[in-house]
Amino acid sequence: MFHIDNRSRVPIHQQLQAQIVRYVSLGLLLPDQQLPSVRAMAQQLGINPNTVQKAYAALEMNGVLYTVAGRGAFISPEEDHFAAAVQAAADAGLTRQALEQIVEEQMERRDRDD
Repeated sequence: MFHIDNRSRVPIHQQLQAQIVRYVSLGLLLPDQQLPSVRAMAQQLGINPNTVQKAYAALEMNGVLYTVAGRGAFISPEEDHFAAAVQAAADAGLTRQALEQIVEEQMERRDRDD
């Protein structure tokens, strides 16, 4: 589900943040859904666990996820999830155009499902 572009100029922690925000906004990651542990995510992506921890900490600070000691990181059940996701995406370096595309894709998906 997650991947890192080692050739990108975007820092790895920001790439991971942006992907998590994107998956939340598309409904692929749901409220209270557990994310892989820091160690598991780092092994899956072949990156340093500190990089994953940095991404998770930034997302937690923006309200996109929350952590439970000894259990891991979970997607936040906030009502204002959209605002938190937009803030986290901007902090992760997503452009306005990329955010608008995500919103458009989500609205198209919703229209198809109705």
